[in-house]
Amino acid sequence: MTDAAPAPTNWPAMSIKEAYAAITAPGTPCEMEEIEIRGIKTRVWKNIPPTLRDVVSYGRATHGEKIFLVHEDERVSFEAFHRAVAAFAAELAKQGVVKGDRIALVMRNLPEWPVAFYAGLSLGAILTPLNAWWTGPELEYGLTDSGSKILIVDAERLQRVSEHLPNCPDLKKVYVSREDDEVAHPYISKIEDVIGDPNSWKDLPDAPLPTVPIGPDDDATIFYTSGTTGKPKGALATQRNINSNIGAAMAAAQRPFLRRGEMPPAPDPDAPQRSTLLSVPFFHATGCFAVLNPVLFGGAKICLMRRWEPEAAMQMIEREKVTQVGGVPTIAWQLLEHPARSKYDLSSIEAVAYGGAPSAPELVKRIKEAWPKSSAGNGWGMTETSATASSNSAEDYEAYPDSAGPAVPVTDLKIMTIEGDRELPIGEVGELWCKGPQVVKLYWNKPEATAQTFVDGWVKTGDLARLNEEGFLFIIDRAKDMLIRGGENIYCIEVENVLYDHPAVMDAAVVGIPHKTLGEEPGAVVTLKPGAEATEQELRAFVADRIAAFKVPIRIEFWHETLPRNANGKIMKNELKKVFTGE
Repeated sequence: MTDAAPAPTNWPAMSIKEAYAAITAPGTPCEMEEIEIRGIKTRVWKNIPPTLRDVVSYGRATHGEKIFLVHEDERVSFEAFHRAVAAFAAELAKQGVVKGDRIALVMRNLPEWPVAFYAGLSLGAILTPLNAWWTGPELEYGLTDSGSKILIVDAERLQRVSEHLPNCPDLKKVYVSREDDEVAHPYISKIEDVIGDPNSWKDLPDAPLPTVPIGPDDDATIFYTSGTTGKPKGALATQRNINSNIGAAMAAAQRPFLRRGEMPPAPDPDAPQRSTLLSVPFFHATGCFAVLNPVLFGGAKICLMRRWEPEAAMQMIEREKVTQVGGVPTIAWQLLEHPARSKYDLSSIEAVAYGGAPSAPELVKRIKEAWPKSSAGNGWGMTETSATASSNSAEDYEAYPDSAGPAVPVTDLKIMTIEGDRELPIGEVGELWCKGPQVVKLYWNKPEATAQTFVDGWVKTGDLARLNEEGFLFIIDRAKDMLIRGGENIYCIEVENVLYDHPAVMDAAVVGIPHKTLGEEPGAVVTLKPGAEATEQELRAFVADRIAAFKVPIRIEFWHETLPRNANGKIMKNELKKVFTGE
């Protein structure tokens, strides 16, 4: 695998180090300073809002009557959103919510979700968004582990969790949204009885947000990780952890201009409003920290879908003049390959961004061909880094399509031995460690796991990776997913990227097939592009022409829909392994 593809002429005009020095210079919006956080010197963004409550206030003061949230026929302005947050925060205060109380939030992407989120945060409570796909027992675990005092759900989730509520002794009050039936339970109330429906929020009284003292390093959220072993762990993030994504987003927007030798344009309040089609859940760090919060600060519009469906997405892109789409690479492929694409005007698209493991390098080219004024982008982060830790876009991404980009300016990355006893030199593969103001404090109620994962401000990510000379990050694989065939390491992503190079392959995942003497051998599950054809023999031969024989999948199975993913967008390889084990 090569580190670089041909780059545009005269590019880069400025190194990453020089660009970051310009972006973070004294007096700039992205100025940095070094402070001590829990005894560890840390570079931070000097000028971002200190708390999430300040983001709500800034959004209203700066963007006012612009539309913030679109959901079906509901349209909520920044002003109306502020009023709903203030009204619901007052209701929570009446219920005795005080700083440090946990509030669980379990619903699909609805306008009520961010209202409840920021209302609780405005009181200094610790918001605990639980996975809306979880079963009743899983939700019970999240409620009891966090010790949540308040539960805020939609009607579907209430039905799922209602029989488990008696097993949650800390729970004092439940609010339900979009429940058509009467609610007879004494401690369950309808959200609409407090703030009305989203289209009526503009008519709520103009009340102030709470004034409870909150600081940048106060606790803010517990997001549960999608760990593949044991119970999910709750990552406790601070106000600063989350708001660091605002600085990261501003820096990422400026970097491409400087890299090509141009000055970043000054913000234009009269420019057409930007618009994001959100295809990932709010209860995921990407949807909440990297999209919702920076958009509330920056003044774009968020368009919500009940579930991802390509043609419905194209209709919304055309209607709302969406400028950014993304989530996981499959979403980009589905838009590109959909037979109905030519029926819709998708020319408003300026950015197609996604996270997780690097996608097929061909995807970058295809996005540019389909939407010439757009740029593709990806990045790397995890729940423990409160989303964004590195980013890659524009010419950087075209030059390094298999990289997740360099760390954001306030962040340090290093590659360590698996044992964690020494740092490895540039180019060598080892475990990725990350340090910065976005690294969460700890795992809730799990001191042993905290001690194993967080070391002197660094988080041990469990990702196998390498860095190049300029700091570009290349994720190789998850340490625990790496296959070892007869003593030889096989990095799944290397094999997957070769499969992605085949013109018929849209989605690919490599997993281990148990073997009596070798330990395990590689197997692959692939989804073909609509209308494309390929045989197992053809794909195996294609891979064999490009990488060592021991890395070639011994079996390739075809999956006739999008590969199964969890709420974080990660392919559920444990499910795919069952294809080969007969389960």
